[in-house]
Amino acid sequence: MFRFIIYYFPCIILIFFMESRSLFASFLSEEIASFDSIFVSNITSAEEIEEEYSKPSIDFCDFSKLSSPKASKALPLWLSNAVKVSDPINSVPMIAIVFDDLGMDEETTKQVLSLSPPLTTSFLYYAKNIEIQTAQARKAGHELLVHIPMEPLNKRFNTGYGTLQVNMSKQEILEQLDAMLSSFSGYVGINNHMGSRFTANSQVMRTVLQELKNRGLLFLDSLTSPDSTGEKTAMEIKLPFAFRTVFLDNIREKEHIENQLSLLEEQARRNGFAVGIGHPHPVTIESVREWIPLAKKRGFHLVPVSSIALFLQNEQLPKKENTAVNDQDR
Repeated sequence: MFRFIIYYFPCIILIFFMESRSLFASFLSEEIASFDSIFVSNITSAEEIEEEYSKPSIDFCDFSKLSSPKASKALPLWLSNAVKVSDPINSVPMIAIVFDDLGMDEETTKQVLSLSPPLTTSFLYYAKNIEIQTAQARKAGHELLVHIPMEPLNKRFNTGYGTLQVNMSKQEILEQLDAMLSSFSGYVGINNHMGSRFTANSQVMRTVLQELKNRGLLFLDSLTSPDSTGEKTAMEIKLPFAFRTVFLDNIREKEHIENQLSLLEEQARRNGFAVGIGHPHPVTIESVREWIPLAKKRGFHLVPVSSIALFLQNEQLPKKENTAVNDQDR
């Protein structure tokens, strides 16, 4: 008996193992076939698969009126990431409020994000927890820009890390720009942080703006210098762009900021649009918080900066005025 067990028991185990594998394989094949039938019944072609994966996870600006449903899949990034807003009625003047320098102080950034949307929020790429903070901005209904440090005329200004400089080679500029644009996602474009020297140089600006066009982005010129070549270069290469019309808080006093907001309204009435740039100072945040409902009552349409860029693509540009502050030393 003992000899029988020694010689035949391994054979019995092997037979049992093979039968089990066969049964399991049969069961697995049936389950895979069942799963495939469910998947194929819902998505049966490459076109349907593309459509399924192109669905946005949050509400973006609805630009379907610009193209057919098939063409909408090829929208540039600045349009597909734009915040959805209703169209202005009967040429209601549009105002975009941009908050620069976000992300460095997370508490003041949260205060900005608590304001009524849609604001345009411009984040410094080297801020901590940048992906979390920008995701919070998008969830709150605000549009995103990457705030790009550029070389100022005045060397004593601290522009932060990775500043784009006029003495950089084209390759160096592109590599540094790529690092900045890789810091987070969901943005419509960039605007310059300082940059009075850099934006006045048409050669380096063409390098930056051409790369933005290649990526399907827009450019907001903060106009820290009246000599900026941003608008001219953008028009030459047919890049969507907008520009700052009023700085809100070059003087951090409530009365001054309120006057600048009134000036912003005047510009919007005159030209059909205006772009105000402010910073996450408590007095600016509070002033804008109080102003938003009043501006809506006065008939202004608050929009993200992408709406201004879209407007400017089809309109004759108004003459810009140096209305806010002489910033050529930034």
